[in-house]
Amino acid sequence: MTEEQVVLYERRGPVALVTMNRPGYGNAQNSAMTYALDAAFTRAVDDDEVKVVVLAGSGKHFSGGHDIGTPGRDIDRSFERKAVIHWDHVDKEGVESRFARESEVYLGMCRRWREIPKPMIAMVHGACIAGGLMLAWACDFIVASDDAFFSDPVVRMGIPGVEYFAHPWVMNPRAAKEFLYTGDRVPAERARELGMVNHVVPRADLETTVLGIAERIGAMPRLGLALTKKAVNQAEDLMGMRSGMDSVFGLHHAAHAHNAEVGRDSLAGMDARGMAEKNGRT
Repeated sequence: MTEEQVVLYERRGPVALVTMNRPGYGNAQNSAMTYALDAAFTRAVDDDEVKVVVLAGSGKHFSGGHDIGTPGRDIDRSFERKAVIHWDHVDKEGVESRFARESEVYLGMCRRWREIPKPMIAMVHGACIAGGLMLAWACDFIVASDDAFFSDPVVRMGIPGVEYFAHPWVMNPRAAKEFLYTGDRVPAERARELGMVNHVVPRADLETTVLGIAERIGAMPRLGLALTKKAVNQAEDLMGMRSGMDSVFGLHHAAHAHNAEVGRDSLAGMDARGMAEKNGRT
């Protein structure tokens, strides 16, 4: 599967529609998808005709999370480091490898995408789980279909949430604790009540609704949109979001290291099938 296939790019007037395209695997995010997404977002930023970027998923789900068990899993692949300056993880072991890779491919890339100077809308349907949350949360806001649901079940692995730890900011601290402690699925309407989702619409109306919002945003001046995005992001960071992520990223890797030390691997022996069985198949 080539990078051109795992992410699709389409221009619709002032809107760039970027679609994750691994539907047979719930759009699980591997490194190939990460860099294909980055290339698509860069293309949208470089196109002066594009005013808004929409991130979507093909098939049944928006995203089932990180790729932890498909034939396309590529954790041993070297990559061009764009988000952080670090050594190549491939010829390293233990924390030296995991920390380097996840600093780049997960936390670093999501932070890079959060700073894209054009508004980004996540168009979410079906599952938005674990790593899928990071992709949606890197966008400026979320429009979800009424069949969408959200969850971060990685506490089952002994890990305190996904790498891009935005939980207390995209909802609230008490809701974030329940969300993580239980690993339960949060339906779209409940996610809207918590402030994580902006709009919930019927599945049939999702694309039309999102493109309509994007077109209204596209009528605004480009620089005004970029500065407004920067202003709100800076306010979030002043409320501790960036430093909070840094601190939790260390805890995240402490959990990986513990799992590897006392068990058989850094994921506490859990794979995609095991996680699906414990959290309910879709």
